Amino acid sequence: MTCRMGKRILVVDDNPDSLKIIRIILGMKNYDVVVATGGVEALQRIKDEKIDLVLLDIMMPEMSGIEVLRRLKQETTTERLPVILVTAKTQDEDVLGGYQYGADYYIPKPFTAKQLLYGVDLFLDKGESVE
Repeated sequence: MTCRMGKRILVVDDNPDSLKIIRIILGMKNYDVVVATGGVEALQRIKDEKIDLVLLDIMMPEMSGIEVLRRLKQETTTERLPVILVTAKTQDEDVLGGYQYGADYYIPKPFTAKQLLYGVDLFLDKGESVE
């Protein structure tokens, strides 16, 4: 099994409860968790820090998760950064829209710890970090 230490996950969500739950689940598996409460902050953190994976909510004020995703996938420095949408928006058009903009995976809310960790583990071994 690969060592999870040092793998940095950016969790982007405007809901403090969601951030807390995800941080606890990922912390139990020794992931390094960085949080952002909005899209602008998320883009800045990705620019400033080494991030291995992004867990991104869609519904946020100021800038939607889809807009953050679109911007990440347009930049050559971040286009290969794995992005998992973690959202309550579960209609087919929402899921398809996320994939059309380049999402790598989709985890619907509410989720279990097992679902979240499965999605994260799918990408951390093959994803590329952005520094």
